[in-house]
Amino acid sequence: MPMLQNVTILGATGTIGLNTLDVIARHSDRYRVFALTANSRVDELAQLCRQYRPRYAVMLDEHAAEKLQQKLQGSETQVLSGLEALEEVAAHAEVDVVMAAIVGAAGLKPAIAAAYAGKRILLANKETLVMAGSLFMQAVAEGGATLLPIDSEHNAIFQVMPPARLAALEDGGVKRILLTASGGPFRKASAAELMAVTPAQALNHPNWVMGPKITIDSATLMNKGLEVIEAHWLFNAPAEKIEVVVHPQSVIHSMVEYIDGSVLAQMGNPDMRTPIAYGLGYPDRLEAGVSTLDLFKVGRLDFETPDTVRFPCLRLAFDALRQGGTAPAILNAANEVAVDAFLKGNIGFQDIPRLIESVLTSMSIAPVTSIAQLIEVDTLARAHAMEWRQLEAC
Repeated sequence: MPMLQNVTILGATGTIGLNTLDVIARHSDRYRVFALTANSRVDELAQLCRQYRPRYAVMLDEHAAEKLQQKLQGSETQVLSGLEALEEVAAHAEVDVVMAAIVGAAGLKPAIAAAYAGKRILLANKETLVMAGSLFMQAVAEGGATLLPIDSEHNAIFQVMPPARLAALEDGGVKRILLTASGGPFRKASAAELMAVTPAQALNHPNWVMGPKITIDSATLMNKGLEVIEAHWLFNAPAEKIEVVVHPQSVIHSMVEYIDGSVLAQMGNPDMRTPIAYGLGYPDRLEAGVSTLDLFKVGRLDFETPDTVRFPCLRLAFDALRQGGTAPAILNAANEVAVDAFLKGNIGFQDIPRLIESVLTSMSIAPVTSIAQLIEVDTLARAHAMEWRQLEAC
């Protein structure tokens, strides 16, 4: 019987967190929930704590933690609050596995703490690599951590890449990486139709069930742009070796092309429990509750070239990757402000890339030197983005 492993879930109330708990519940003989964290969803986290009885529950918001403490009175779960507490449960000596699924820049420090502590990190937080790819990969190497990507696309690539991390793709005979994209809900929309897109329409993804921020990113193709930057750091892949392929069925989750002409693909139903189970069990395979892929029902697999004129966010992400330094952190911060503004009805759908490009061109790019520098850049980029919104409203 395998040894029981303690799991911390950073971002337990989100889609990834809930799917992780679903997989863990199927394998209670192998995994124990050690800590659950959330930002401000008190009722949801309280319910999860009653069900999974973790040793720790962490709320990023202090006021929310006080409410959670009241709800869990008499419980064996200890309630903590703040960013330092997130880092504590990520790096705790008794933790074996950390699911890093906090959306946004708030997930950066806990993920790095887990890396330096040598944990098995199931990385579902895009911003960790987008903002601080060089620093995070350095922390993984220095801490002796095991890094397993959970994004379905990167997990697919990981599954069909050579087993050892490559200093260069050519060392493993890899020609290029093919990142698949569903194309989102507006794949066939005209430029005029995109001007009138509402938040409700953008939140209606055709294939995946995700949180609101990542769903909007999928609609703008920024999600795929962020994944391009992630792939660069995860697989030592330069921008020219990464190609995005629109694949509406979301059955092929990504591909790797080799120099001999072989193209290896990982396929499956669009269900995040597959990559989560792969990360938890690696190198073993775990039953995840995912239905069998019926290729006869799928019937056909289509592929298209992404349109970066209608969806300029993808181009902006490639540009930021090529610029390097702090450019991806600026891109990420501006995008977070833009998506939030769109969801609140303060800007239009097509204003999202306009805002991001304005912030990117208005700020100077510098080499990445520290987390403190990146946090400062993030703050400044958000201020520029807010200023753009105010100017546009005038």
